[in-house]
Amino acid sequence: MSKVDRTVVRNHAYPRSNFSIRERHNERKNEIYSNPDIVQERSHLNISFKSCDNTYTQVFDKLLEEGTISTRGLKPDADVFAEMVFDVNTSYFDEHGGYDYAKNFFSEAYRMAVNEVGGEQYILSAVMHADERNKSLSEELGRDVYHYHLHVVYIPVVEKEIRWTKRCKDKALVGTVRKVIHQVSHSKKWASVKALNENGKPIRTENGKAVLIPSYSLLQDRFFEHMRNAGFKDFERGVRGSTTQHLSVLDYKIQQDNAKLTRIEQEVEAQQKELATVSKQLTVEWQIGKTFHELDELGRKKMFGKVTVATQDFKDVISLAKEGVLSRGKIHTLEQKAQKATARVWELEDKLTKLFMSTRDYKEAMRLAPERVRAVFAEIFQRDREEREARRNLRRNGRKRDEREL
Repeated sequence: MSKVDRTVVRNHAYPRSNFSIRERHNERKNEIYSNPDIVQERSHLNISFKSCDNTYTQVFDKLLEEGTISTRGLKPDADVFAEMVFDVNTSYFDEHGGYDYAKNFFSEAYRMAVNEVGGEQYILSAVMHADERNKSLSEELGRDVYHYHLHVVYIPVVEKEIRWTKRCKDKALVGTVRKVIHQVSHSKKWASVKALNENGKPIRTENGKAVLIPSYSLLQDRFFEHMRNAGFKDFERGVRGSTTQHLSVLDYKIQQDNAKLTRIEQEVEAQQKELATVSKQLTVEWQIGKTFHELDELGRKKMFGKVTVATQDFKDVISLAKEGVLSRGKIHTLEQKAQKATARVWELEDKLTKLFMSTRDYKEAMRLAPERVRAVFAEIFQRDREEREARRNLRRNGRKRDEREL
């Protein structure tokens, strides 16, 4: 079955502290990149549909100063800008004309983005990247193939009515609209909407709650329909109902740690169940574990005279006794299993404790100030990636120099 090409638009919000990170990546201002597939010699082919004259931060602050946008009521670490990434499978562009086709495609996608955000004045930058090599497809086809996609950095705003309060001297104005501001708010900009039936009324569940449609799902619909209506064909909409999320490095680490905690907890539970089973088996075995000597004496004891035991009964007892002695080997094996299970439980509980303690602090930090923590870790991870890339480049350049000298 041939692969289906699908349209995808990702929409992610960021706090103010992430301006420089997104700017350096989108505008190719880094000297080195952790992504080895970025071919900097091709960066001049990237296309800016909306250029940022200054830095993202400076443009944002200017819009604030001019009153074009407002951050009234926002917390210091709130999300104040966002980025939409418009995308289709690499093979789609390769099969339809490559660079020139992608340029026309994303030029149309940019027009849709302007409409989505409410006007070009809210867009800080819009760049089509043409310098990221698709390694797997390039190896498959035996030639360099590049992955084209569009980054649109914008400020999410909604219209907010500011009304006259009771302190207004003209009582007739109290409660009426004093002015309308363009409030920065990603959550309100992309709030879920109620699903409507054929009569335009909200669809409700059995318990009476309105059925909500995620705003991102509707954005996927609009992107797909917009591009099809603009004349671009041969692709399908992104998979509906997908739970795939774009995770930051910190989110990914937390998710991996949580998964690891779950696996260890499950293994501890399994080992404890095995230990309980072994202990139960040991109890049964010890109850029947009589010795030959003890049972041999059974028919020879004298109490107030001679005690006799029927020959067949004596033979049956001896037979049972021998089976009991044979169980000693089984008891020894079970004891070893019990010891191993107990040691494994202690080991896993120790790992569980250490892992919990190592993740406790940043989980608490994530609960109290998630965006601030993400920003700090993003900076740390970015520096680490850049340092590792620099070391790789030094080693690579050293090898090339050695080859030239040879």
